[in-house]
Amino acid sequence: MTHQELRLSVGASPAQRTVAVLSGVFVATLGMAFVALPLLAGGLLRRLTGPGDAFASYEEARDLPPGMLPPGLREPTGGADQSSSVPVVGLCGLPFVLLGVYLVLRVLRTAAWLDGSRVRVRGAFRTRSVDLATARIDADGVPLRGDDAPVDGQRLRSAVVAVDRSGAPRVVIPLRGMGLDTLPPSELRALADAITTGRPADGRDDAAHAVADHLNRLAAHPR
Repeated sequence: MTHQELRLSVGASPAQRTVAVLSGVFVATLGMAFVALPLLAGGLLRRLTGPGDAFASYEEARDLPPGMLPPGLREPTGGADQSSSVPVVGLCGLPFVLLGVYLVLRVLRTAAWLDGSRVRVRGAFRTRSVDLATARIDADGVPLRGDDAPVDGQRLRSAVVAVDRSGAPRVVIPLRGMGLDTLPPSELRALADAITTGRPADGRDDAAHAVADHLNRLAAHPR
């Protein structure tokens, strides 16, 4: 096992990053436009969504019966003011802004490093780390290939999940490389070595050894 920090080849390929960033910027821009529209054109939206005001002031309509006055010139009642609801409509664009920002951060920040037996995985907003030599190791996700050999009664998945025995949040290590079906063989072997370092060969660590064996087989016979 190497003690030099190794950056794993996880994440999207350059082409996938470009598409994801452009898509995220587009979605966020649409959301920001939707948020800003009521603020910049509130008067126009009020005229489009409610009855128009044909009079400039009450002086021009003082001879009309109260029931014939435009809504803007009537005495305020218990009903909600339509003008106050116009900016609220713009809040519907906030989820699109957040979604666009998340897409950009997710594709640009996703990375993972292996330092000895400790792995760090960085997502869109936070970084989690775990010691693979002591964590509970499981397979998770979607099968890499339909003919993968079983691992502890199940097929190896597209990610390895490491759960610290102290109860810390789980750490998901993707097994797909940047534009590749799997990580490079050297990185798969490094993960397998980190998982088996100091582990007993039986008992509660059987699943971890099974996952490490499959990683070694996948590194030896890449398909």
